Amino acid sequence: MAITKCGKLARQPIVALPDFLVPSLHNPPFSTRRAFTSSAPRSSRVGAAPIALPSDVNLRLLDPPKRRGAVTRIEPPKIVEVEGPLGKASVTLPPFVSYNIDDAAKKATLSILDKKSRDQREMWGTTRSYLQNHILGVSEGHTAILRLVGVGYRATVEPSAITVKPEYPGQHFVSLKVGYSHPIELGIPMGVKASTPLPTRILLEGINKEVVNSFAASIRRWRKPEPYKGKGIFVNEETIKLKAKKIK
Repeated sequence: MAITKCGKLARQPIVALPDFLVPSLHNPPFSTRRAFTSSAPRSSRVGAAPIALPSDVNLRLLDPPKRRGAVTRIEPPKIVEVEGPLGKASVTLPPFVSYNIDDAAKKATLSILDKKSRDQREMWGTTRSYLQNHILGVSEGHTAILRLVGVGYRATVEPSAITVKPEYPGQHFVSLKVGYSHPIELGIPMGVKASTPLPTRILLEGINKEVVNSFAASIRRWRKPEPYKGKGIFVNEETIKLKAKKIK
């Protein structure tokens, strides 16, 4: 409505909106819209899940290292030593994470101080996965199988290398022939055992899953699988979808 010079109210013309704009004005705000899924949101419960302990695996809490001449109010992290038939490994627990062992049921559980803290909940499941991987490593071990696919691709394990110097006494090396003019020599990390049951297969074994997979990735980096001929170095059950050849 508008006021004219005579003091009378004049009606303004009504503007009709197009039909495709009308629904958008009546939509509720984003926070109150219906979710994509009808299921209620649930947080992960990985951290609270118990870890089964084999009969030949022992857990022991180590004393934190003492700092000379340093006074701090920050609580040092906890170090848990995992010992099994294949060796020893240690896991660092954050200060807010504690563990409990049930000797009768042979299970270990982790807990945190504040379940409302997002940072503690995130590290809860991560720490539990680290501990489970170390328990599995010292009892059964972790493996990685690499497949060399390509004409003339082969690998061997050698006690010495020409292009690489040993990092520790008795170190062995993986020699790759994957299409370069010279063999690729890679030093095997400490704690990892490498073997070649076939000229086109490499078997990596170790108690530390992170070290085994990291070394497998460093080997794969020298000849990544390509999608046109399907050649390369594949890790475990890795596959690749072939693309159609480019026709000019």
